[in-house]
Order: sequence, then structure tokens, then C-alpha cells
Amino acid sequence: MSTNYSLLFYLKKPKGYLTGPKPIYMRITVNGIPKEVSTNRNCDPSRWNSKANRASGTKEEFKTLNSYLDALQHKVMNIHLELMKTGADISSEVIKQKFLGKDIERRMLIEQFSDHNQKMEALLGNGFKQNTLKGYKTTSTHISQYLEKEYKTSDIDIRLVDHAFVVGLEFYLRSVAACSAVTTAKYIKNFRKIINLCLAHRWLTENPFLLYKTKVKAKEKEFLTKSELERIERKDFKIERLQHVRDIFVFCCYTGLSYIDVKQLRTSDIATGVDGKLWVLTSREKTDINSNIPLLPDALNIINKYSDYPPSAAKGLALPVLSNQKMNSYLKEIADLCEITKELTFHKARHTFATTITLSNNVPIETVSKMLGHSNIKTTQHYAKLLDTRVGTDMDTLKQKLQRPQI
Repeated sequence: MSTNYSLLFYLKKPKGYLTGPKPIYMRITVNGIPKEVSTNRNCDPSRWNSKANRASGTKEEFKTLNSYLDALQHKVMNIHLELMKTGADISSEVIKQKFLGKDIERRMLIEQFSDHNQKMEALLGNGFKQNTLKGYKTTSTHISQYLEKEYKTSDIDIRLVDHAFVVGLEFYLRSVAACSAVTTAKYIKNFRKIINLCLAHRWLTENPFLLYKTKVKAKEKEFLTKSELERIERKDFKIERLQHVRDIFVFCCYTGLSYIDVKQLRTSDIATGVDGKLWVLTSREKTDINSNIPLLPDALNIINKYSDYPPSAAKGLALPVLSNQKMNSYLKEIADLCEITKELTFHKARHTFATTITLSNNVPIETVSKMLGHSNIKTTQHYAKLLDTRVGTDMDTLKQKLQRPQI
């Protein structure tokens, strides 16, 4: 890789300087980035030729000083030449450290990713989840493929990761890897964490994300309307597996539980709450935040229906939940039979709880956020889209308040 390299000797004014000799410094510049090194020599400003970068005079002391500076320049030039011959990464910092006899240890990007993932794997169940690890491993794989395609290498020095690298990776994920905008943002977020770790260790001196801004907009959360939910509830399914999937889906529409939380829901998690009625008292698998939800009559009926169901009761589980893949597959059948054109996925139950069941019935968003187990109310706002009917009702109330009495 070609580099713009230059070397300059100059006098540096020390702090509190008044008069007398000044220390001579050597400035190594590579691709516009300078690094300074003291030569441990001084020179009187009246004897310094700034154009020649040397002392002027015929006395032996000036000749000796200039010979010393020539030797330093020759040493730095040899270091630069050796780096070029070996194909190593060249920077002003690398040359400076080699000149000082302190070669910089190379930190490679994929190596750091692998080290991070190994540590995360060792802590699974102790602050980290399997799906989180899976996301970081997938991110590392994508970056490896990006390096192979764009840089023709399997790994890269972490110091060479710059703004252009980040922008190029985003474009690669969106185009070549065909990732959606949201998925790309997740991978970039994982990558940013590794970069932040390198910055914290001072293996990187400049943040490549400093001027990077993501343009991803939060996707509108789709949910079932009241009539669509009623259609599913009232449908008489002749196939037992569809009945089970429908019941569990409807249960989540009235509780807001995610797939993994309802799958792990135990009969012991159904207990008497502060109001003396039955609640779901559990914590979210994803965030480990408490999610305590009063059981509405429709949800309680489903719990009672499966209280003695052998496959789940034998394991102490509240409901017979199938794999996520099967649940979503059968929900597509249910959508067709109920003439629902929306893509019906299990997670839509959580969206439906946030909008159709709670917010549209004037349940405060703070209460909804607590039941959903969110740590930040902004997260709830992504799930909970205000319905037009709610907006209309609020505006009718405003009109009544603003209405002037007739004279």
C-alpha cells in the first residue's frame, strides 16, 4: 500500500521559554498524520536553518550535530524502507515505535471478535443469552466475508478500521449480504461494541464511528384489530393442533408475553397478585426484567382449559407451546381460515396486546410498559402504535372542552 511519507527536524519552544537553545524534535508524517520524537539535542535559534532543517555554521559542534541528525534521518528512512519491503502496515506511529525500539503489537479485528465471542460463550446463562451470542457470531462471519471480498484478506489490523471501512461494511450488508435495514443496524451495533472495546484498551486512537450516522427508521409494528382478533377467537377449528396454537396465541394477545416467555411459563408463575386476583408473575427471558400481568378473563379461561392437559401439566408448564417455527407455520393456516390478509406471526400477539387490548382502551403507556417488561418507555412506543380511533376520541374530548356556549 503506497504512503505519503516525510521527515522534518525543527526547534520546539519549551514551556516558559525566554531565551537560549531550544530542543530539536523530529516530526515523522505518514499520510498526513504526524508523530513527534525528541532528538535529545538542542540548538540556538540564531544557528538554526529552518529551510535546510539543520544547524548553520562551520564549527565542529555544528558539524557534529548535523551528522547526528543525518544518522537519525537515515535510521528512520531504513525503517520506512523495511516496512515497505515486508508489506507491513505503515503509519507514523509504527515508525515512531520502531525507531524507539518499541514495536507495536498488532491487534487484528477478527481475532478480537473471536476473543469477545469466546468470553461471551463462557458466560452464557450468567448475563448473556444464546441468541445474543448467535448474533455476534453472525456479525463476525459477515465481516470476514466483507474482508475477503473487498480487502482480499482474512483479517485486518484494528488500526486500519476507519470511517470508510464502516460505511463500506454497511453497504456490503445491505447489498451483497441482502440484509434488511433493521438487520444491518443490528450487525453494525455489534461491530461498534468491538470497536468501543478497542478504544477503551487504547488499541485504537481514533473512533471510526465518530462521523457515522445510521439512517434506519423504526419499522411500524403491525397488530390485529379488535374484529380480526375476535374472528380468530370465535373460529371453530376441527384440527386439534390449530386449536392449541390459536389458544396460546390469543393468550399472548391478552397478556403481552413473548414466545420464549409463554413457552417457559410454569403453573407456579400463576399466583395471587396485590389485588387478590390471579396474575402472571414472571421475568422476561430477554432482559431479566420483572413482567407482572393481571390475568384478564379471556386469558384466565385459556389457563384453566389447559390446567390438566397431560403433555404440559406433567412438566409443570402452563400451556403446551410448540416450537416457534411450528407455531408460526400453523398461524399462517389460521390466518387463511379466518380470512386475515396480514402476515400472522406469533410476535404480533405482543403488538396486539400493546395496542388493541391496552392503549386503545385508555390504559396508560407507563402501565403497558411495565407489563411488557420494558426497561425504557421508548421501547414501548415502538410496540404501541396509537390507533386512529383513539386519536378521534381524544379530539372529540378536546372539541367539547373548546366548545363555546351559545348566546
